[in-house]
Amino acid sequence: MLDHVLEERLTDLKRRGLHRSLRLLSGAPKAVVTVEGREVIHLSSNNYLDLASHPSVTRAAIEALESHGCGAGASRLISGTLELHAELEKDLAEFKGAEAALVFGSGYHANLGCISAIVGPGDTIFSDELNHASIIDGCRLSRAQVQVFRHKDPESLEKLLACQPPTGQRLIVTDTVFSMDGDVAPLKEIVALARRHRAWIMVDEAHATGVFGPNGAGVVEAMGLQGQVEIQMGTLGKALGGFGAYVAGSRVLVEWLINRARSFIFSTALPPPLLAAARAALAIVKSEPERRKQLWENANFLRQGLLGLGYRLGDTASPILPVLIGGEEKTMALGAALLRHGVLAHGIRPPTVPEGTARLRVTPMATHTTEELRRAIRAFADTGHEVGVL
Repeated sequence: MLDHVLEERLTDLKRRGLHRSLRLLSGAPKAVVTVEGREVIHLSSNNYLDLASHPSVTRAAIEALESHGCGAGASRLISGTLELHAELEKDLAEFKGAEAALVFGSGYHANLGCISAIVGPGDTIFSDELNHASIIDGCRLSRAQVQVFRHKDPESLEKLLACQPPTGQRLIVTDTVFSMDGDVAPLKEIVALARRHRAWIMVDEAHATGVFGPNGAGVVEAMGLQGQVEIQMGTLGKALGGFGAYVAGSRVLVEWLINRARSFIFSTALPPPLLAAARAALAIVKSEPERRKQLWENANFLRQGLLGLGYRLGDTASPILPVLIGGEEKTMALGAALLRHGVLAHGIRPPTVPEGTARLRVTPMATHTTEELRRAIRAFADTGHEVGVL
């Protein structure tokens, strides 16, 4: 009975062009990968700095595996807190310019656990309309009142703050770099509004960590706002190449999360190899700014090439390049054609993005060569005419 109902629902997804399936990649997620037995240029990864298979990162993971084993054995509050957790959290706090940090199992866990721990019934959350799904679900789980402001619109936020009765706690939460559009939140204006209206600020730096700022610490660092944002969340699984997440802030905040963040309390601790890998990746981010510089150069080269062909990229201000197509069918057809031409660029459809804004989410890495990017641009030219989007 269940399978019958689900089959009908799957058929409906296929009919509407919204069905998803997994694609098998062979080997490490590098700038060039093997898909279905063919080498293709990988433009669909969040491994921005190509650290996932960096020798220093993998060596650190192997050494931790040999010395500490493959798992932590329990949740952090039972017996799962290792020296490696404390060492990584110290590194992360220093990296983010915060007093303390706490490691979570994933970015989803961090947003769910943090938001629902610090606000609740009687409080109000002010959330950007294009915030990540994990932020949206964290807001729902908190049972606080949620006010959604227009995307990157300080005036919309200010109106909501001014209209809301000054009762309970107020939390403004926003991505700094929006994962599907590549644009950046007007964080200086948001900080000013928060101070004026006595609100806390939480930012999701998942796609900014390792990419923005003089030391790669994110948009908060890039805008000189350290000490003015109460809660900084970020991930270990994008530019840092591993898996997991963190929340950085005051010592009091971290102590509260240890006691009240359910996704932290009731989850087995992050395993030793991932902790060691994250520490090694952080060290590379801080000591090799040339990787970040090359990533931006590659993104700008690819951006100019795609714009020169006539593609529409949206308001991106990051290495995330959303190639806006609009219709789901043509978007997926373009992605399939690109794969045949040796380029992996994944199609993004509703409900991940709003109706009518389906796109290819294109993300170069620091290690893509100029020749690889030129080949990718040629493939976009050929397939754009083939599919009928140019």
